[in-house]
Amino acid sequence: MADVLQEIEDWEPDTVAVGVTDASTTLGGRGAVDTVLPFASLTKPLSAYAVLIAVQDGVLHLDEPLGEEAPAPEATVRHLLAHAGGLPLDEDGGPVQRVGQRRVYSNWGYELLGELVASRVGHGFAEHLDHEVLAPLGMTSTRLKGSPAHAAEGTVTDLLAFARELLDPQLLDPELHAEATTATFPTLEGVVPGYGRQSPNEWGLGPEIKGTKDPHWTGSRQSATTFGHFGRSGSFIWVDPELGLASAELADTPFGEWSKRVWPAFNDRVVETFGA
Repeated sequence: MADVLQEIEDWEPDTVAVGVTDASTTLGGRGAVDTVLPFASLTKPLSAYAVLIAVQDGVLHLDEPLGEEAPAPEATVRHLLAHAGGLPLDEDGGPVQRVGQRRVYSNWGYELLGELVASRVGHGFAEHLDHEVLAPLGMTSTRLKGSPAHAAEGTVTDLLAFARELLDPQLLDPELHAEATTATFPTLEGVVPGYGRQSPNEWGLGPEIKGTKDPHWTGSRQSATTFGHFGRSGSFIWVDPELGLASAELADTPFGEWSKRVWPAFNDRVVETFGA
């Protein structure tokens, strides 16, 4: 089983680590799995989980609008989690689309969510994330050092702990978890960064949903219900609930042609090896 994971030694990054898990046990790992590396946009599903726990606790509501002082007053928590709030990638003026009309990938939306949660819980979003998600899951090497959209760093070992939570939720109510990991506003079109326009461009409340997307970074052997995220730091996490399998990878080289070339075939071989 280890042979497929050895492939990472031939990849472009100098430092790269990968792991595979089911809902209870790490099935394999290779490389610097305990080295702290940047998550980039893998931060988003972690931050989304912290937002959803705030929803579960009644601190805020998925369908409450941001309000008149916000850049997109009609956008709700649900819209922002699912990149349907019409906001641009980063804070730059106002909305670029009408709310709920198109999937527009937005760091700014997650930063607004972080501010909203912080205002409700009475302390910073990083502290909320640590208290509600990282500490309970034993993700002791992971820290949020800025934007809830892209500024976390940690280890593959920690990401596998998060993946096990995503396969078998203990922190989040199963119904809310199911809502978060299936398509929200499922017919919206949009661009997957690095992979072009997708129709539909399915997204959950935090994670991207594989669906029928092609090309895609996950590969061809994961089910359409697979969800996860990749990051500009050359990182990914995916969870296939039908296979009961998940994988996470971190690297020290930004996402680019190297990752687009090796990830899909590698992920297929992971499924062939560990999903049998």
